[in-house]
Amino acid sequence: MTNLIDKQTVWQKLALRIFSIGLLPVLTTNQALGAERIKFNYGLLERSVPISSLETYAKTGKIDDELAGYSHYVDKKQLTQLRKALITPIPLNEVEVSQFLYTPIGERLLQRLGKFIQTESRLSGFYAIRAALILSAADKKDFTLLNVLHKFPASAISINLNQSLQIVNALQNLVNQTQNAVALINQQSQQTASNSSTLNTVTVLDLEKPGSFHFLKETIILNDISRIRKFPADIYLPVTQTPRPIIVISHGLGSDRTSFAYLAEHLASYGFVVAVPEHPGSDSKQLQALLAGTANRVTNPRELIDRPLDIKYLLDELTRLSKSNSTFQGRFNLNQIGIVGQSFGGYTALALAGAKINFKQLKADCPALENTLNISLLLQCLALNLPNAQYNLSDTRIKAAIAINPVDSSIFSQASLSQITIPVMIISGSSDTVAPALLEQIQPFTWLTTPNKYLILINGGTHFSTIAESPNATIPVPTEAIGPSPALARRYVKDLSIPFFETYVAQQPSYLPYLSEDYVNKISQQPLPLSLIKSLTSEELQKAF
Repeated sequence: MTNLIDKQTVWQKLALRIFSIGLLPVLTTNQALGAERIKFNYGLLERSVPISSLETYAKTGKIDDELAGYSHYVDKKQLTQLRKALITPIPLNEVEVSQFLYTPIGERLLQRLGKFIQTESRLSGFYAIRAALILSAADKKDFTLLNVLHKFPASAISINLNQSLQIVNALQNLVNQTQNAVALINQQSQQTASNSSTLNTVTVLDLEKPGSFHFLKETIILNDISRIRKFPADIYLPVTQTPRPIIVISHGLGSDRTSFAYLAEHLASYGFVVAVPEHPGSDSKQLQALLAGTANRVTNPRELIDRPLDIKYLLDELTRLSKSNSTFQGRFNLNQIGIVGQSFGGYTALALAGAKINFKQLKADCPALENTLNISLLLQCLALNLPNAQYNLSDTRIKAAIAINPVDSSIFSQASLSQITIPVMIISGSSDTVAPALLEQIQPFTWLTTPNKYLILINGGTHFSTIAESPNATIPVPTEAIGPSPALARRYVKDLSIPFFETYVAQQPSYLPYLSEDYVNKISQQPLPLSLIKSLTSEELQKAF
């Protein structure tokens, strides 16, 4: 999930900012202040703070007597974060806000927020929050959290601390478990690297530098009549007369085929043919339609099926072109094919690798969707709207897969991921708030039984660290959501995809030493230190908690 989640991330951060205003000492949330006071309720107990006190602090940095009682419970860093949250402009307009809040995902977010951000009479704040956000967004020069509070249509905002604390405790538990899991992975990676001399016997290549192949880019239009589905694909062709291995790249939700152009070009320079399709219905055009009001949902559940079928159809088309089109004739090695995908594209890659949709697991997990801290389940649970059938989404032509920030925990689960037999690399960011590392990558890695599996952990990486900004982006990704040094994160993707696909797709075993803890340790840099492990059991993970 990319640009769509860019938008969802803005809303999540907004929601989390509200949270911190409702719970100054605990978190950062965003949403429901609006009239004259904010009231904090815990059972029969109630305290309040004037919104004017928050405004004075936000604009001048001065804490008046009313706010002073709360300031004792937080440190200076948290107060600074609160002040910034109150006055930071929100990069959305009233059309974008209203369109999103009337989608099923937007309404689900409002329902959850409404449980602890309530009206003065302690009723759900669902409608009041939506009204405040839309009204504030209409004030183009002042769409901030502080202004949202002023627009809240009630004399006071009531914060249900009992509900809030339940969410905070669940979040803190997830954070603690993630930190323990990350520490375990880092420790194992460092320990293995210290005891390893994998690279001592080879000449170490700088895999960040482009390879020796020149390449051309061709754009083709695919028309799958059986699905009434027409979409473009960019084909990066190395300039050579011999058939070359093929790598397919699948973009995330709300993104497009330019998001990983940097990786396509890098792979092509090493002699890989790279095919990058656009997935209609879950690309940037779909997000634009949503914002324009011509679409009422972020994506159709059918996209969970159509995306893998797009790749299968693309490979069929490349097979046809290799026989009938002079530009492509003799250029493809159709026995050596790999795939890389990010977020929704990561799901796509794993589905093609052999993981089947697990409707039983979805039925168990999705009823509790309102209480989850895992945003990616909003996408995964769309599968329950599909006919419960055996979908043939795997493709035996694919010999290896890289999944970056994949969403897979419920839609596949252990039962399905354990069926994958080809080599798999999962790349995870420890600071991913969209597809949480522990739930969506680390734990699923323990479910893989394929003998050649790799978990890459980018410490401090986010859901957007590896994505290049698209010229077609509808909403720019906030800097905070991207995280530090995205150029370094993208370098890691290049440095690791080359040896992975050279080894398992191009069948060049001389690159295997670069798939080692030793190599990862050598290329690791601050502020995004890198770790790699090749095995981890569920038991080891549980012990870390």
